[in-house]
Amino acid sequence: MKLKEEIVKGLEGEGLWTVVTFKTPHGPARTMDTLVQIAEEGGWQVTFKANWWTADIPYGLVRIDLKKDGREKILLGKWILGSSVELLKVENMPLEKGRDEFFRMVDSITSTLIHDPVIRTMREQY
Repeated sequence: MKLKEEIVKGLEGEGLWTVVTFKTPHGPARTMDTLVQIAEEGGWQVTFKANWWTADIPYGLVRIDLKKDGREKILLGKWILGSSVELLKVENMPLEKGRDEFFRMVDSITSTLIHDPVIRTMREQY
């Protein structure tokens, strides 16, 4: 599968963040499980994983923190619902750029849920 090959290749690249943008016919849980499986098959150990999505517009975000051979990496999966799996982009980003992209995506998903105390707490942690 092209998605798997490109993600594994991206994880070996420079930068703390590997940001993957893709379409998927699957919901949030299965999408996150797929990304976890790809990372683990690439030899990475998952140290943290989280999932954000919105029901209003069918898109979401998966963050997976990884370790391999003393190296740390964050896999950020930006997905939108589609009829099939389609890779749109893989990009490696340094700390600041990846962090800004992560915050921007979480803000876009949670903006309508800002009054939810669980979401507020999660946003403050990241």
